[in-house]
Amino acid sequence: MRKTEEFATTFDDLETRSDMDIATAILDAQDHGLAAARSAIPVLTVAAQAAAAQLREHPNGRIVYGGAGTSIRLGVQDGVELAPTFGWPNSRLAYLIAGGPDALIRTAEGAEDNSRQALRDAAAIGIGPADVCITLSASGVTPYTLATCGAARNAGAITIGIANNPDAPLLTAAEYPILLDSGPEPIGGSTRMTAGTTQKVALNLLSSLVMIRLGRVYRGMMVDVIASNEKLRERAVRIVMASADVDEDAARSALATCGNAAKPAVLVARGLPSDAADQLLDAHAGDLRAALATLGEDG
Repeated sequence: MRKTEEFATTFDDLETRSDMDIATAILDAQDHGLAAARSAIPVLTVAAQAAAAQLREHPNGRIVYGGAGTSIRLGVQDGVELAPTFGWPNSRLAYLIAGGPDALIRTAEGAEDNSRQALRDAAAIGIGPADVCITLSASGVTPYTLATCGAARNAGAITIGIANNPDAPLLTAAEYPILLDSGPEPIGGSTRMTAGTTQKVALNLLSSLVMIRLGRVYRGMMVDVIASNEKLRERAVRIVMASADVDEDAARSALATCGNAAKPAVLVARGLPSDAADQLLDAHAGDLRAALATLGEDG
């Protein structure tokens, strides 16, 4: 039996315990999941390196998330947040969701068995050799997810498979398999719990590392942030102040010149005209640290 489906004797008296003990037991299981994510770091970093290289080489390449149930909901959350956090274009994101977008807010459990629909969905988005496809399945046997991974790999995309059971077929199907051996759930089979937590952690690590290697972070700051609300506009001001070592007025002036784009605003705050700032960033594939180095700054 797959570990994620086991009824662990550790939890067979769960409902008889005090509220404090139940909450503690569930939290302790999450600790086990975090340990599993830590164990996966070596293979996860290799996958991130490959993904970053692919997306750097192909300026129109997309990050595609595929899966069913909790797993794809976590994937969609990860992808959606890449735009405001890292300025990753929405045009470079795609999703293959068992049951379609409605399944993000309503259960569509039967849809996960529909491998033919997965093939149709993959064809509809035109998945291809410029893309990176991240497929997720706690069990690692979900037909929709396996078909998605297979279609992506056949189309020449880089495929990353994330599963929570050893020897899962998804780990064989993907070019870059990531095992998150999170073990049995406190509520048997409810992979929204430990398995889901572990997948979320792995996605945070994977996508953040890819964005960092694509030059979208400088000194631990989200220099490609899309300043679409007041909170983010104020964050952009602080980013420019810290990165360019200027006062608030200078930072706001530079951001106004650059349409609230923090990365070129840092260069403008350091004395470059806005067009020269854009050209310098383009010359260094958007890497602010590399751009600053040409100005004699060590970052």
